[in-house]
Amino acid sequence: MTLSYSHAHQQGSGTTEVVAVLVSINEHTARVLTVDQGKLLPNGPLMPLHRSLQAGVRQWVEEQTQQPLGYIEQLYTFVDTNRRSVDGHALVYVSYLGLVQETQTQALQSQAIWRDWYDYFPWENHLEGMPSIIMDFIVPTLLDWANDTEDTTAQRRRHQRIRLCWGLNEAFLADENVKHKDAGTNSNSDNNNEGRKWVAEHVLLRYEMLYEAGLIPEAPSYPASYLSNAKTAHLPENWSQLIGVPMYYDHRRVIATAISRLRAKIEYRPLIFGLMPDVFTLSQLQKSVEALSGVRLHKQNFRRLLDSQNLVIKTGESSSTQRGRPAKLYRFCHDIELQSLLMDSKLPKRK
Repeated sequence: MTLSYSHAHQQGSGTTEVVAVLVSINEHTARVLTVDQGKLLPNGPLMPLHRSLQAGVRQWVEEQTQQPLGYIEQLYTFVDTNRRSVDGHALVYVSYLGLVQETQTQALQSQAIWRDWYDYFPWENHLEGMPSIIMDFIVPTLLDWANDTEDTTAQRRRHQRIRLCWGLNEAFLADENVKHKDAGTNSNSDNNNEGRKWVAEHVLLRYEMLYEAGLIPEAPSYPASYLSNAKTAHLPENWSQLIGVPMYYDHRRVIATAISRLRAKIEYRPLIFGLMPDVFTLSQLQKSVEALSGVRLHKQNFRRLLDSQNLVIKTGESSSTQRGRPAKLYRFCHDIELQSLLMDSKLPKRK
């Protein structure tokens, strides 16, 4: 069966579905578990035999992936007016976020594969600096979109949203807007955007802006003819490949919601330890946190944080897998008072 981005679920006639975003860290890479060749998250209709929403999530995840579930929490409830049950009713689906240790590939169902979550959101990976796709293509095209309205209030609000979502300062945005009006081109230089503030947890806001502007394949205003429109002169012919892997339904939006939630929560709650092995080095821990946040962290500040919050303790052993001096191994302090963890744990600022 060939799926489109909007179609009825092939099982059941209910109006409620559950969908799971399962996140893991593998070789310092943040990954999500997908099915149907990476086009869907584990999902399925809520059935009468399910005693609860979580029971439904666990059943569908087990059947579709065979991945054991660890920490799981309800994420968000979506109403997808573009999708209908077999009886014609709009679908509601309840999403869940789960943190897991990856099952070996051979133990998973053949349809289940782990994917780097930056495959779906290439603009969110700032580990090597701001991705060129943002300043070369996304911002120029969004500025055209912002100016594509005669309502000055709406235009001003769009400009404000672009600035806040994409970490641009007001002077840079004004300068780029003038270039667009005068020359119809954009400078790729980022030198005039000093002092910008990239907010890592604004993943969902950025995705929804791209959706609203019709710059991602899931958007209703993204037919093939849209790319040849004069308003998108900044976009290359291979734009659909550059903007990330599309997904059926709103599943990429669900992942964006999960990343936003997780990036926000790791700043005050040590959820990272649900993704770590029993023992680890401090370097492994920092790289795992960076994989989730998408930005580099200051090494000394990160380690001072761990010391001040008593989040980890030494095991007395060292790792022999690294070159050079063996690194000391640590484990999570399981006996730390829960309220102290919830209220006091903060990530250090990025470099």
